[in-house]
Amino acid sequence: MPKHRFYIAPSDWNLESLALSGDEFHHCRDVMRCREGDRVVVFNGQGTEADVEIVSMDGGSASLKIWMVSETSRPGAALTLGQAVPKGKNMDLIVQKATELGASTIVPLLSERTVVKLDAEEAAKKREKWQRVAIEACKQCGQNWLPEVMAPVSVESFLGKAGPQGKPNELRLVAALTEDARSLREMLNDRDESEVKLESASVLIGPEGDFTPAEMATALGNGFQPLTLGPIVLRSETAAIYALSVLGYELL
Repeated sequence: MPKHRFYIAPSDWNLESLALSGDEFHHCRDVMRCREGDRVVVFNGQGTEADVEIVSMDGGSASLKIWMVSETSRPGAALTLGQAVPKGKNMDLIVQKATELGASTIVPLLSERTVVKLDAEEAAKKREKWQRVAIEACKQCGQNWLPEVMAPVSVESFLGKAGPQGKPNELRLVAALTEDARSLREMLNDRDESEVKLESASVLIGPEGDFTPAEMATALGNGFQPLTLGPIVLRSETAAIYALSVLGYELL
């Protein structure tokens, strides 16, 4: 039976004195009913995990004895998902699946056609919630690299920070229904064998109704290539999962 997994932030990761505290301690003791003497796994979200034994559970923390430490290699390419925030709880699902599929960064986008509208305080709370969803996904699926969930931003702001065109080792994609959209396989086949190996890829997924023409034009002007996800019009959350699955298969 797989051991329970718990997250310890890099700032608290100390192999000389590992301990669970805060929400993770509560989850360990009160939800998973772990007790002294139990063996569990802890990870820091940066590729390191440790097989440990719970030595004591005093006050608000659990002291841990390390049995084995292991490292998980960094993914072959850093995948960034720029996702227009859907209504309801679908963003939770997208963050969960993006984590399972190896995304390095998740950027919630507020496009002109996004139904969800957030002020600064609401955006901060959403980011905190979605980061927690990513942590829980890592715990459940055995992922040792925790993606960073950024604060929600407008499409223009995201593209402005991304800068024009990108680097030779970077692939920029935007899901599109236009006639000039191509499959990822076609794009990769067009790359010259002498070109540098791709080290990162970003994919933008629009909201219901897609990005506006102005947003799409700005994306294309910043080096994002129109990517087809097939002849069927997919829901936003399905498009995100599909795109990351294809990117992961080809690049990771």
